[in-house]
Amino acid sequence: MQGPTAFFLKLNQDYLAVHKRKEDLFWDTYMATSDDHAGFASAEQAYKDFISDPVKLQETRRHLAILADQPASEQRDALIKGLQGWLQLFECNIIDNEAARAEMRALIDMESAMFARRRDLELTHVTAEGVTEEATLGILSTNMATSPSEASRKSSHEALLGLENWVLENGFLDIVRQRNRFARSLGFRNYFDYKVRKNEQMSPEQLFAILDDFEVRTRDANQRALHDLTARHGTSALLAHNLRYLTSGDIRRQCDPYLPFGKALSRWVESFRRMGIRYRGALMQLDLLERKGKYQNGFCHGPIPSFFDADGNWVAAQINFTSEAKPDQIGSGSRAINTLFHEGGHAAHFANVTQNSPCFSQEFPPTSMAYAETQSMFCDSVLEDADWLKRYALNERGEAMPDELIRARIEAGQPFAAFNERSILVVPYFEWSLYQLADEALTAGTVRQLARDAEQRILGLAVSPRPLLSIPHLLNQESAASYHGYLLANMAVYQTRAWFIREFGFITDNPAVGPLLAEHYWAPGNSISHNATLLSLTGEGFSARYLAESCNQTVDEAWQDARQMIEAAASRDYPQAEHDSLDATIRIVHGKEVIADNSAGDAAMCQHFERWVAEHYPPVH
Repeated sequence: MQGPTAFFLKLNQDYLAVHKRKEDLFWDTYMATSDDHAGFASAEQAYKDFISDPVKLQETRRHLAILADQPASEQRDALIKGLQGWLQLFECNIIDNEAARAEMRALIDMESAMFARRRDLELTHVTAEGVTEEATLGILSTNMATSPSEASRKSSHEALLGLENWVLENGFLDIVRQRNRFARSLGFRNYFDYKVRKNEQMSPEQLFAILDDFEVRTRDANQRALHDLTARHGTSALLAHNLRYLTSGDIRRQCDPYLPFGKALSRWVESFRRMGIRYRGALMQLDLLERKGKYQNGFCHGPIPSFFDADGNWVAAQINFTSEAKPDQIGSGSRAINTLFHEGGHAAHFANVTQNSPCFSQEFPPTSMAYAETQSMFCDSVLEDADWLKRYALNERGEAMPDELIRARIEAGQPFAAFNERSILVVPYFEWSLYQLADEALTAGTVRQLARDAEQRILGLAVSPRPLLSIPHLLNQESAASYHGYLLANMAVYQTRAWFIREFGFITDNPAVGPLLAEHYWAPGNSISHNATLLSLTGEGFSARYLAESCNQTVDEAWQDARQMIEAAASRDYPQAEHDSLDATIRIVHGKEVIADNSAGDAAMCQHFERWVAEHYPPVH
């Protein structure tokens, strides 16, 4: 078995090198600490060349054939499993003709050039005080949800529409054409067809059978919410810059003292620790604050995927994740803790894959986006639980969020639960239509109207609070034509939540959560399907029923569930957490500056971070 073993080990070693170089440059350019866009494009091309090399595919098949003739043994079987992981990766990413490889190289160069231009673009809006200021996507979104000034909210939305125009005028349409050329050179109908088959192992028709079913199930709830909002506030409530504020803005302001930005880090650490989530020695770097030139969307990427090497030694993950919060803005604390739970959920997943090759623990295909997002969205779903809010959402006097405010959150949010999920749903409907357009039909006017038509049909609005072409995911080939993964994931999240509630009665501070997720969802990595992970834990295959039922709950039903949660938590004797740390080396950075680390312990890191935030961003009163 020397030949197959040597080949397998070399694949692991070479992949780690090419993957880490690409991810290090990705981080530096996206965090605006480097202008080496050419270097990043070259490193990304080298990574693409590696995972789409037909020679490696042929050699993997040849070595598997050799092993098939060998007598069964623990070593042989482990080697077969590892090589089958590489086979799956190569078959998923293979570009088996030179014409397609040339199209991919052209696409990478086009996207890199557009990203560099986008980084230099300044978006501005007018604050409630009438001051024009530069604003990131996160600031614009938060302002529309929290500012009492309609003029300020409108200026934020106009900035997003301006970004949409910029996208249409600065290369996106050419990128769509190029993506389609690439996909067709491989025999697919278009880029959306290519991505769905590669990422989720289903056809667009199979995907839309699921999405159409969910659309029908939630259509009436969405229309009812819009009708009731109009009855209370008039037709101006359906204007894009008003909707989020009228459905949650005042509530967000009331919640703000209970969710301060400075406490977000400690509440993430403590909550995850008490749920038994561990990072198995990972090195984690977190960049949480807005900064000029920095990428304006949260993400989690792992330069070093976790795995056991040939000697049985554990190779701990190296993971970076980011958000772009403005700590002195109302709502920033809520946004920060959501990012920490979401991206921290991704990190927990990728730090706990316990297979024998890094090919099982990286975030790109054949890792399903829906599978990956299930892990992060399960973790951030806890933040809406009434028992979590009672235990962790404390003001500066240590007082818990009052029951009446928790009910007010439900009264504001539950009617728009369907709308929120449909805000994800609208993206694949738009992208499927976009990629079916002929090249000559790809004009700014046509695509803009396509977006408005999709928003009207799915959301019931003339234009979305988040115009479709302002969504960063559409601009990057890794995330383009993949947004439906978030909705598929949330379906799995609610299925998983239902199982935990049935089995234990609670999720917040339940130390069984982390170990069970690690065993059934995280450890296999992409060696098994998303559906198989659900079967392993919950005993049933993928189901959209639980999410649809949650979306269709009335306010009274949702409050009844929350009240029962609060009452049960008040009388519960919580199990003791088994560990006193997350088992990770954590660095909190702001660009090249290290704000805090946990070299002296997690508590000291959180205290240092809170002091730094207070010094640099005085509290809002």
